[in-house]
Amino acid sequence: MKAGRYFALITGIAYLLIGLMGFVPSLVSEPTVLPEYVAEVGVRSGFGYLLGLFPINTAHNIVHLVVGVLGILASIALDSSRLYAGLLGIFYATLAVLGFIPAAQTMFGLIPIYGNDIWLHAGTAAIAIYFGFFATPNLLQLFAQNRDKAREEVSEPS
Repeated sequence: MKAGRYFALITGIAYLLIGLMGFVPSLVSEPTVLPEYVAEVGVRSGFGYLLGLFPINTAHNIVHLVVGVLGILASIALDSSRLYAGLLGIFYATLAVLGFIPAAQTMFGLIPIYGNDIWLHAGTAAIAIYFGFFATPNLLQLFAQNRDKAREEVSEPS
């Protein structure tokens, strides 16, 4: 199994577990006071801090579950795992940047992406961008190898 497929599988399992952990009440600490932006416009369902560190809510947990399932499914083939890693890197880099912007720290009231989530998203993005765009063999090399192999099979008499 290539490194890109391992990345997709491990990331998928990790985010699936994180999503499931968000639904376990003993792992989510409830804040004593709701942050102002959550109290006014935010989705309050399931709001709390996973392991006391990461702000989450029910919608956030569902996003983690979807990212996890997609990672596990993408690990079936190298091309799909590379696509998954590249898109995941772009997605989480965007979330990390939005986490620094006060008006967007809750994805407009839907999902909290501030605090320690910023560092988790930035780290995930950096690793995913590596496996999506820079890890070898890249998809063009694989395509060329498959093309050359197909040409050899066609040119050899049976």
